[in-house]
Amino acid sequence: MKIEQIYTGCLAQGAYYIESEGEAVVIDPLREIDSYVQKAARHGATIKYVFETHFHADFVSGHLDLAKATGATIVYGPTATPSFAAHIAKDGEVFKLGKVSFTVLHTPGHTMESSCYLLKDEQGKEVGLFSGDTLFIGDVGRPDLAQKAAHLTQEDLAGLLFDSLRNKIMPLPDTLTVYPAHGAGSACGKNMSKETTDTLGHQKATNYALRADMTKEEFIKEVTTGLTAPPQYFPLNVQLNKQGYESINEVLKKGTHPLSVEAFEVAANETNALILDTRDPQVFAKGFIPNSINIGIDGNFAPWVGALIPDIKQAILIVAEEDRQEEVVTRLARVGYDNAIGFLQGGLAAWKKAGKEVDTITSISVGELAAAYEANPGINVLDVRKQSEYDSEHMKGAVNASLDFVNESMQQVDKNKTAYVHCAGGYRSMIFISILKARGFDNLIDIKGGFKAIKDSGKFPITDYVCPTTML
Repeated sequence: MKIEQIYTGCLAQGAYYIESEGEAVVIDPLREIDSYVQKAARHGATIKYVFETHFHADFVSGHLDLAKATGATIVYGPTATPSFAAHIAKDGEVFKLGKVSFTVLHTPGHTMESSCYLLKDEQGKEVGLFSGDTLFIGDVGRPDLAQKAAHLTQEDLAGLLFDSLRNKIMPLPDTLTVYPAHGAGSACGKNMSKETTDTLGHQKATNYALRADMTKEEFIKEVTTGLTAPPQYFPLNVQLNKQGYESINEVLKKGTHPLSVEAFEVAANETNALILDTRDPQVFAKGFIPNSINIGIDGNFAPWVGALIPDIKQAILIVAEEDRQEEVVTRLARVGYDNAIGFLQGGLAAWKKAGKEVDTITSISVGELAAAYEANPGINVLDVRKQSEYDSEHMKGAVNASLDFVNESMQQVDKNKTAYVHCAGGYRSMIFISILKARGFDNLIDIKGGFKAIKDSGKFPITDYVCPTTML
């Protein structure tokens, strides 16, 4: 038996490949399926099943393309209602895979169809639990995402999650390895661990949600405390996962179409496309196409695209580093943004060579900020981190203008007053400034290195640290 976790850091997402005696199953696959197909081919195995733990909100799954490519059966837990052919399993139903087996455990709470897959080895010993978004390492799935579909409140769903954990998961052996669908950085839970697997016994001892003496009322209060509005693309991804989507191959073909400077400009004007510049933030600051938005590919790219671009069908034109255009289109497609219509051939160098206008953003060091602060301690500093990060620790006098809610945060910015902008390390602040600059704000200055550099410099007053209850 082989068990492999295929972890994608950008989405903090874990897919799984399990194989026994020439048969394989893939659990919660990403949209690009080649790695799974090739892995099975190398091992001489046939992918028999695609197990889905629930209808995912934070990414578009590869279940449809993978089933089409391999003939595998798509399996969901009880109550799932997909618009395509799939096996809807009964609670307790067993699926054979070579010499091992999987038992479906229906665990509603995160969503109503949420299910875990209990793996038993050749001897029938329970060895692994593929827990989806029901149980994470250090946390559990948030119970507020499926309220509308379930016609229930988040408190109702939290109560169901409590029962699922107590009745289905906590009675299982402590020696089980828990394989969750997400880790730290995902918006599907609050304070998840950076670890991506653990034993169930250790989770019973350390995970607040599995505390043995916890009442249902205490659980509901703790699991719902600190929840903020989910990213706006979540329900759109659920819809794609439930109803179907365009083949990833077609999306890649369209999005990786090279465009000359002239063709790029025509496409921007005719389609009202968003120009998305995916280069490094500091490279972007030195020169970019006016009104383009920077979301760097070397960061939490896909979640920020989903959080900040409201229309999932928005036409997108790409500016990217050489040979990374396909990566950009792939990562856009992971969260359902399938309408990339091409990229600027030759990048910004070609744009400049054609004599086109280029814009810039001022980015200063912490030393330069210190000089400005010394001259005027009342300078306007905007902290664009999440409110939970700001509440935990921030530069005294700084105003929280979270990137997560940029439209509301924008109301706090005076176009006539210089503002110094920082996040944790410099990634989000450039996104924030690029969005506001495209809306006519020309008075924003980026602080290189973000809050870490500010704090480490020792030149600014910092509030006392308070442990956050959530990182949403």
